[in-house]
Amino acid sequence: MFIIIIGAMLVSWLIQSRLKSKFKEYSQIPVGLSGAEVAQKMLHDNGINDVQVVSIDGFLSDNYDPTKRIVNLSPEVYNGRSIAAAAVAAHECGHAVQHQQAYIWLGLRSTLVPIVSFSSKFVMWILLAGVLLLNTFPVLLEAGIILFAITTLFSVITLPVEIDASRRALVWIDKSGIMSAVDHSKAKDALTWAALTYVIAALASIATLLYYLSFLGGRRR
Repeated sequence: MFIIIIGAMLVSWLIQSRLKSKFKEYSQIPVGLSGAEVAQKMLHDNGINDVQVVSIDGFLSDNYDPTKRIVNLSPEVYNGRSIAAAAVAAHECGHAVQHQQAYIWLGLRSTLVPIVSFSSKFVMWILLAGVLLLNTFPVLLEAGIILFAITTLFSVITLPVEIDASRRALVWIDKSGIMSAVDHSKAKDALTWAALTYVIAALASIATLLYYLSFLGGRRR
């Protein structure tokens, strides 16, 4: 099981590296609109007028904040006039469309955010202490596993949210005519690699959870 976890971490690193390479490649291919303009147009086309589009620091730090109704775009995406910038901007607006349409998986993920934010601060320390004190205080490891299970559930729920946001983005890109068919396929390629990072993260989290469960079960025998 431990080898599987290490393997998942390696694959995750390789996919992240490939994603950065794809973003760099597709950042060299121009389109007519900046990422900010793409975001504003997609929101407008979907009848969303109460969501702001702003620039934030960080490389590929793009996200949609449903609590503040803000599409946050990294400088490369906000100012960029490329396939990569347009694809990422449209993807984040896909989340805004999900929010508007009460997409159930986005709602579930948003519900878990406060719990995951809390548990992620302490879960690894609790798990470590639980492993070290298993023979004298086994409930500590059990508590750590429960907290980690919540973060794993969050990772799994994130998958349909991200995949659906990319689907919505690509449908809109096709209808809006901001790209040619060739450029559309490249945007799809970029978003596919981005989605793979979430798939690997979820698989790694599941594998880690199973490892701790097997560890706890083995020590109890």
